[in-house]
Amino acid sequence: MATKAELIQSVADRAGVNKKEAEAVLAAFFDHAAEQVKQGEKIGWPGFGAFSMTERAARKGRNPATGETIKIKRSRSLKLSTSAPMKAWLLTAKKKR
Repeated sequence: MATKAELIQSVADRAGVNKKEAEAVLAAFFDHAAEQVKQGEKIGWPGFGAFSMTERAARKGRNPATGETIKIKRSRSLKLSTSAPMKAWLLTAKKKR
C-alpha cells in the first residue's frame, strides 16, 4: 500500500506540479467527495468508479469467543463501485508476489 507521502509524490510527478500543490488538490478532492457522500450523493470519475454511502441495518450477531448474542448497531460505510473499464483493466493486471 502506498503511503500518503508516496501518493502525493506520484501525483505531483504525473501532474508536473510541486508536492504542496498536489497535496492541496488531493485534500480538496477528498474533502469534497466526503461532503457529497455524507449528503447522500454519489460522486464518480469516469473510467475509474463512483463513491457512495451504504447503510447497514442494526442486526444481531454472535460473539465468537463466548457464543453470546450481541446487538450490532446500524452503520454507514463508504463504497467504491468500479467502472467497467477499470474492472476490465484490473482483470488484465498481473499480481505482485
